[in-house]
Amino acid sequence: MPEIFDEWPEKYDRWFETPVGRLVREYENRVILELARPGRGERVLDVGCGTGVFTRDLLAAGSRVTGCELSFPMLRRAAEKAAGAAFHPVLGDMRRLPFANGSFDRTISVTAIEFLDDAREAVAEFFRVTRPGGLVFVASLNSLSPWAVRRTEAARKGHAIFSRARFRSPAEMAVLSPLPATIRTAIHFEKNTDPDRAKEMERDGEARGLDTGAFLAACWIKPGA
Repeated sequence: MPEIFDEWPEKYDRWFETPVGRLVREYENRVILELARPGRGERVLDVGCGTGVFTRDLLAAGSRVTGCELSFPMLRRAAEKAAGAAFHPVLGDMRRLPFANGSFDRTISVTAIEFLDDAREAVAEFFRVTRPGGLVFVASLNSLSPWAVRRTEAARKGHAIFSRARFRSPAEMAVLSPLPATIRTAIHFEKNTDPDRAKEMERDGEARGLDTGAFLAACWIKPGA
């Protein structure tokens, strides 16, 4: 399946440079940093790092980041962006991570598990490579959001990427591990929303604690510290 992403690095990065794309990145990154809390000198695994859109913020927090990605063109782009930083790129499958038990303080995966029917297998791997007392953070597209509805319709029409994706609800994300999860959503606006209006909608969604935001994050602490 990695070949379906090989044509996407430039297109993926360009979208995050659009007005709404920049807002999406800002709000998603805020959730990642607030829940995952990467620290200076910590060992962080970024699973499904793609082109490194969020990797750079983990690096900016002072963490030493290993980026694991199935698509070589995506991984190469991430490595180019992180040149000179504490970034180690690794080609690998999230279901069989090529790392020893307890190798990382934080394991973070953003919008990658959509492409697995059984995400529990991958989440178990995330826990395996995370040290006792460490943190596992997983984000995906929320099936309760209009973004997922639109992408599901595109999948029915044969979209190469979305036809292979499975979107999950907050309840479904919470049970990917038997441990208690912290759940949060963001992106309470749509792709074509005016940026100023989008900011208002995001503030309202956060204030109301809505669970329908497109960006769905789950966070767990591994016991045993």
